[in-house]
Amino acid sequence: MPEQHTAAIALGSNLSSVFGAPDDNLREALRRLAAVGEVAAVSSFHTTEPVGYLNQPMFVNAAALLRTALTPLELLRAFFAIEHAMGRVRLVAKGPRVIDLDLLLYEDVVMQTAELTLPHPAMRERRFVLEPLAEIAPERVHPGMGKTVAEMQRQLQKL
Repeated sequence: MPEQHTAAIALGSNLSSVFGAPDDNLREALRRLAAVGEVAAVSSFHTTEPVGYLNQPMFVNAAALLRTALTPLELLRAFFAIEHAMGRVRLVAKGPRVIDLDLLLYEDVVMQTAELTLPHPAMRERRFVLEPLAEIAPERVHPGMGKTVAEMQRQLQKL
């Protein structure tokens, strides 16, 4: 059996699709993630305000832990394939979307390539990422900062 790795993933949606409302899109994405690994944990769904581009509907966000044999780049490409298959179209940066899958953490890997930066460079600044992730992996350590997800969440709440 190939070696398994744990990845932390952020999921988000704020558009309806053929799968239903945004929360249905998250459930469909989680179902599709099962094809690339074992979905080991899923947070509750959080309704959040848009960030950056504000003229759009509210988001539904969640986090998941995925056990997978894929490398980080293979996993990123699998995410893009899932997003594309579910109808994601990238028209506006931080704009509305049927589904968004972000690779936040992959074991203790720290990397920066043209395609992928790990840990996700903005995760420590985003409540909509840290709150769901803290539900399922509060003690998970950010390898670049040496802080747990719970510590990063508490630090962000003070701002």
